[in-house]
Amino acid sequence: MRIVREFTKGFSTELAPFRLVLGLCPTLAVTTTAENGMGMGLATTFVLICANVLISLMRKIIPKKVRIACYIVVIATFVVAVELLMQAYFYPLYQRLGIFVPLIVVNCIILGRAEAFASKNTVLFSAVDGLGIGLGFTFSLTLLGGLRELLGVGSLFNVPLMGKSFEPFSFMIKAPGAFVTLGLLLFVMNYLTSLKRTRA
Repeated sequence: MRIVREFTKGFSTELAPFRLVLGLCPTLAVTTTAENGMGMGLATTFVLICANVLISLMRKIIPKKVRIACYIVVIATFVVAVELLMQAYFYPLYQRLGIFVPLIVVNCIILGRAEAFASKNTVLFSAVDGLGIGLGFTFSLTLLGGLRELLGVGSLFNVPLMGKSFEPFSFMIKAPGAFVTLGLLLFVMNYLTSLKRTRA
């Protein structure tokens, strides 16, 4: 069924940071904790779904010569909305994410989905595509942030898990730790893919 396929591709063949290697700026910058990763992922998912739906609705009336500018205006509108919502209801998280919330406007995942999918498909499929890609992105950021938080602090979602004898590997919550963790996760993803192809 196509709806299932459009949804699940965001967790497999089009998993943004690990398969398409897109959206790496927030992936590396904000994932010092699992909570930060999840917060950024959900904010991006909200913008992605709303932008996909509106662009799909307007796809027949947007002139081709100005389509990218129109997409950016639509995306920026929803980024402002999510920024105001976060300031109102999740202010501590908004402060931790900082400049990366308004920078969702230039996230290549959102603009890419608008150009490659929403501008060519119906509202339903565009919404499902946005949901799948967004939740896949959220999963990726939460996983990366969770690993960094667990090894760098000894907790997960601010809940201590490692005990008093644990020596935090503080390197993991610094910038180089993000690159190392992402590299290891990319290695695991590529290894599992090659293993699957070999067995097939």
